[in-house]
Amino acid sequence: MYIAEPSSYHYRIPYKESGVTWKLSSYFLEHIPFKQQPIVFYCIGTDRSTGDSLGPLTGSYLSELSLFPYPVIGTLQEPLHALNLKQRTEQTTVLHPDAFAVAIDACLSKRDAVGDLLFHSGPISPGKAVGKELPPVGDVSIKGIVNIAGFMEQAVLQSTRLHLPFEMSRIIGRALQLAHHRQKSESIDNRHGNRHYGDSRNEVRYPDFRQAD
Repeated sequence: MYIAEPSSYHYRIPYKESGVTWKLSSYFLEHIPFKQQPIVFYCIGTDRSTGDSLGPLTGSYLSELSLFPYPVIGTLQEPLHALNLKQRTEQTTVLHPDAFAVAIDACLSKRDAVGDLLFHSGPISPGKAVGKELPPVGDVSIKGIVNIAGFMEQAVLQSTRLHLPFEMSRIIGRALQLAHHRQKSESIDNRHGNRHYGDSRNEVRYPDFRQAD
């Protein structure tokens, strides 16, 4: 669990915004090297706290996709949390030493930011919202703001409705799946000399994303 902080590298989009899955997939496609190197997805959180379940919900969704070929660490069945994070990330690094790491986690922020999805370069510092010191994870980070920061964060996490993390996890999972399939389709199409299929949706429209506060 991570508290969102101001950064010039953050971009945000409300999870209810029209076309959110396509817009996120465009951003993922530009910044995650799906075709260049191995990728590992670290889905951080626990199924014992509704507010902290975004990561394992996303991990379970991704791990059940037969056509999503990347290692996924952290699911509802085998969560990646404070007690095993260091050990499991070290084990994964041994197995995939050159992998590009994508970290996914829930976060807390201001009231008017709840429901926003964040994507930025650099790692997540898990446990920061509840005062835990854990190693940073990820070359890029995907976060969903599930509730309000600033007071009794542990209780806030426990009282968060499951609906919001669940919906956000599905959007993140579908956007990653779509980005992977778009990359494969573009690679095939490029070999035939038609880079964009005549479809303007392949262009990343940055105005669709807003910098985080």
